[in-house]
Order: sequence, then C-alpha cells, then structure tokens
Amino acid sequence: MRLRWQSLAIPVLAGIVIVFLAWSAGPGLLGSVSSGGGTVTEATVTTPAACSDPNPTETVEFSSGGQTRTGSLDACGHDKNNRVEITVPAQAGAGPVAVHLADVVVGHSDLRRPVGLALLALSCLGGGAYAFLVQRGGRRAPALAS
Repeated sequence: MRLRWQSLAIPVLAGIVIVFLAWSAGPGLLGSVSSGGGTVTEATVTTPAACSDPNPTETVEFSSGGQTRTGSLDACGHDKNNRVEITVPAQAGAGPVAVHLADVVVGHSDLRRPVGLALLALSCLGGGAYAFLVQRGGRRAPALAS
C-alpha cells in the first residue's frame, strides 16, 4: 500500500489548528496573565502555616511607606522569622493586606508560555508521527537469527 500525502493532511492540519488555538486563547492558558501591579519587598513570617491545612495562610510583617504592615500570605511551609519576598498590591488600603510570594505572583510567567507552546507543538508532532506509522501499515522488521 502506497502512502499518500493526503492521508497525513488531517493530522498535520489538526496539529496546526491545536497550536494556533492555544496561542490565540491568550496568555492565561499556558502562563499567567499580567498583573495589576505591585511592589516587591521583603517580609518576615510571624505566624507560619502547615501545608496540611485546607487553606494555609501565613501572617507576615513588612515595611511599606516607612510603616510596618501586617499581611496575610497565601503560602505554607515557612518557619517563624523566615524572610520571604512578597508582592504588595499597589492599592493596599489600611489594615492587613493580602500579599503573594513574589515568584508566583500573577504575571510572573517567565518562559512558561513559550515552553508550553513548544511542548504542545512537539506533542502534535508526535501524534502526527504516530498517524504516519499507522497509515504506513504493519510492516514488521525481520526477526534476528539466533
């Protein structure tokens, strides 16, 4: 059975469509969306939280605008008096502030999106190679003589 290029057109087009749809879905699919802003600062954990808690929240103290502020950090596993980098929202009002770790804050995606798209394209390529092998047929390699 001869393999024709038309038999591989569907897997190739499907792979292209999948990568295009993932790219056009926006930055939230494979990486974080951009943040509303904030200031990265160093904080001290005052009340640690165990990671076995259902919704762990640690209490931190940080300096903002020359004042010592208290914030609730959505993290776990730190010891008391550990220093962590946090992102304080630009619109932080009075009282306790909800803060996030600086390296996991929304908008800090680095290479997640391009690497995710590259891996998606490679998986589409792998699917196309599998379709090629299925279309090629069940030719088996000759058995080795013992």
